[in-house]
Amino acid sequence: MDTQPLVKEPVYQQLNQALRRLLRTADFPEHAQFLTERQVCERFGVSRATANKALSNLVAEGLLEFRKGVGTFVKGEPLHYDLRALVSFTDKARAAAKLPSTRVLRFARLPAARLPATLRAALNVEHETLFEIQRLRLADGHPVILERRWIPVALCPGLARTDLVGSLYAALTDRHGLRIAGAEQTVRAVKLSAADARLLELPRHTAALAVQATGLLPDGRPLWYENTLYHADIYEFCTHLGGLAGTRPAGARFHTITSGDPCHG
Repeated sequence: MDTQPLVKEPVYQQLNQALRRLLRTADFPEHAQFLTERQVCERFGVSRATANKALSNLVAEGLLEFRKGVGTFVKGEPLHYDLRALVSFTDKARAAAKLPSTRVLRFARLPAARLPATLRAALNVEHETLFEIQRLRLADGHPVILERRWIPVALCPGLARTDLVGSLYAALTDRHGLRIAGAEQTVRAVKLSAADARLLELPRHTAALAVQATGLLPDGRPLWYENTLYHADIYEFCTHLGGLAGTRPAGARFHTITSGDPCHG
């Protein structure tokens, strides 16, 4: 590899600019492994300390991401989760010029009695049978969402595994005739368990965004309950805030009501 020594001051700023130019070339597409610290030293003739500082700066800026024990990788553009409306992952990924895909990890029926009381209360069920769904959603082949969802069988008895490989919202509305009025949801930060981290291809205890939500029919009946994990380095949650609502201090809990009429799934 030809060296590209930096000879003008300040070297650190030149190095940052040179690395940014590299990130815009076809040699380093989204999610590709970037130069190591040693490779930066050899290519630009700088010290290890300067190389480390430059790479760390690009990580802090969100241009690179560091994976412990693996290396530094080019970070892709974030996917946006709009808290004001229900929009399917399939549509969101395509709008971001990414290829969506789904791995159905589990699709089964189980009695509501086997679920925790909090989940039964959210769905307002006691003795009904539920669909239990677990899916891994991928963008350009990279896992970004780990979804766990429960749906009363009585509301869509014909739901099939094939309905789960694309937009579930589209399946529920187009194929099963249901109208989604919206969802009540809570968003919080969590540390991934070892099992969930493996599925999302992340180190154990990596921070993720957890969404617990109850989907609603127009008459207020619960349609689904979900506990879904989002890759925090890839997803950004956004919403529009109005003016000041009052003087009461904001609580630590972030609770939102998402409008889903019309549904964009």
